[in-house]
Amino acid sequence: MQFARSLSKTLAALSLLPLLAACTHSLQTAASSDAERVAAALNSKVVARVNGQEITAAELNRAERIVMANKRGLQIPPTLQKEFEQQVLNQLVSSELLFQASQKLEFKDLDQQAEAKLSQIKKGFAKPEDFAASLDQIGMDEPAFVKSVRRDLAIARLVNSTIADKITVSEAEIKKFYEENPATFRTPEQVRASHILIGIDPKGGMEAKKAAHLKAEQIRAELVKGADFATLAKEKSTCSSSKQGGDLGFFGKGRMDPGFEKVAFALKPGELSEVVETRFGYHVIKLVERKPSETIPFAAARQKIEDYLKGQKTTSAVEAFVGTARGKAKIELL
Repeated sequence: MQFARSLSKTLAALSLLPLLAACTHSLQTAASSDAERVAAALNSKVVARVNGQEITAAELNRAERIVMANKRGLQIPPTLQKEFEQQVLNQLVSSELLFQASQKLEFKDLDQQAEAKLSQIKKGFAKPEDFAASLDQIGMDEPAFVKSVRRDLAIARLVNSTIADKITVSEAEIKKFYEENPATFRTPEQVRASHILIGIDPKGGMEAKKAAHLKAEQIRAELVKGADFATLAKEKSTCSSSKQGGDLGFFGKGRMDPGFEKVAFALKPGELSEVVETRFGYHVIKLVERKPSETIPFAAARQKIEDYLKGQKTTSAVEAFVGTARGKAKIELL
């Protein structure tokens, strides 16, 4: 790149820029064409065959991107990259076996269902360009995406009609799960608090901190004298909660700044805190309400337990179905 810049300057001095432009375009076109051919060759490389149906490197790469996109922050160490690729490839093989099994069933409206799903997904994006950009990130265009959606719908119908619909969960199983997992059905203690925040300009230094602290103390003094908390919050708080009169709603431990949380949970309903300093600035906190920890009744938890247990059984049944299909299939991992 540095050599190209130097050459460009030299040719410009000799008034040969038109020639350079033509040469550069030819070189870029050739390089781009070569790169595209190499990329196409790599992407079309077959990495597996399932009963003769090919799975390409492009499909594997796309599946890896989707896994990474669904697990934000996930980092695969170089030493585990091969293992990760193998796991994703195994998932693709399982998916192909399920799809092939689904083709033995008759689903008349899959195309309409896929288009409806596509329309629903598009509504979740502010602009069509955002949807296109999202597809580009996983190496897909819209026709390929619709095909993928249709495929997923076919697999889902196979699972629902031949596996999930036959699975039942007994009342005894539901009760046993409820009794053996008491912590799962306890809601933690929660408090509802309001606050007024006086933020600190990070560039202001100690003088800005002193001024913010003094302002918070003055606000607290007004509140002690009977000023309306919500009104002062709307007028003076620098937190976005000011629009709700400083109301933060209910929250449990671990949700807020540790210093803020410690004070909020120590207050009694209706009580006002001293000025509290956190990394966000200076707060005056008022506790509105407290919800003690409580156990969710069996009747309220029953349906969720049944759905969970049925999901677990369905997963196991699908794994068994795929295992049987693998035993009968011709699978080549290349």
